[in-house]
Amino acid sequence: MSVAFTFPGQGSQAVGMGRDLAEAFPEARAVFEEIDDALSQKLSRIMWEGPEDELTLTANAQPALMAVSMAVMRVMEKGGLNLKDKVAYVAGHSLGEYSALCAAGTFTLADTARLLRIRGNAMQAAVPVGKGAMAAIIGLEAGDVEEACNSAGKGSVCQIANDNGGGQLVISGAKPAVEEAARICTEKGAKRALMLPVSAPFHSELMAPAADAMREALGEVNVSAPAVPVVANVTVAPVTDPAEIVDRLVEQVTGRVRWRETVGWFGENGVEKLYEIGSGKVLSGLARRINRDLAAVPVNTPDDIDAVMKELL
Repeated sequence: MSVAFTFPGQGSQAVGMGRDLAEAFPEARAVFEEIDDALSQKLSRIMWEGPEDELTLTANAQPALMAVSMAVMRVMEKGGLNLKDKVAYVAGHSLGEYSALCAAGTFTLADTARLLRIRGNAMQAAVPVGKGAMAAIIGLEAGDVEEACNSAGKGSVCQIANDNGGGQLVISGAKPAVEEAARICTEKGAKRALMLPVSAPFHSELMAPAADAMREALGEVNVSAPAVPVVANVTVAPVTDPAEIVDRLVEQVTGRVRWRETVGWFGENGVEKLYEIGSGKVLSGLARRINRDLAAVPVNTPDDIDAVMKELL
């Protein structure tokens, strides 16, 4: 059976995440300690104790989600999992692409934590608070949402940021344009068009300063070829070349997260089962709605790990 590992993105964080792993496995504790050291911050304390509003800050949520994913990976590796032998592809949703690359050996754990801290801060700083916005559009086809964005833009940035599948798209850009596009989507028959409580218009052209910051930051770390191909968010194609990986990560800051197409690509290329490595079960739920023939399993507790290891080894 062909298997892929997927790694969650922002929105999957929750106070308490990873604590059971730290209590059960020394390998997991070591991951959290290494990330705390890399960031010169007790991020693990915020993850386990909150407060929630501090955990959800972009600069904290991004490395925190990666930390849980990598804690799961380290425990499985200690148990005998060899990624290259057992997994055909990896992919991650937005920041999860960094987790996927770390799991595949492209970046060290410490470098990944620092890159995500830089990414979070740069994305937050790219647009003044209140100038950008995002909205979730439920129950409308991507083509109709794209038309709404084009109609609402009128010289302002307004674009699809995430195509998550299951009839769920997220649009992003200048606040007035996003609000107008959401209104048009409702007129077109969307079941819901909800403004999201986010602090910046992620995955839009307004994030160009953050893309420049990531190009610079990625130029200062070692980038190794991954042990298995990583299916990139922006191209829905497997990449292994370090220079191309950097290009895709830079493009990802302003580009669309094509998750519906990514799950479709897995199904078309022989993958039969997806394991979601890390906090929550958002990606597993999306995968089941996109392709009911594709099994999708979240892996984030000690019991989950035991079950997966029995399946894979």
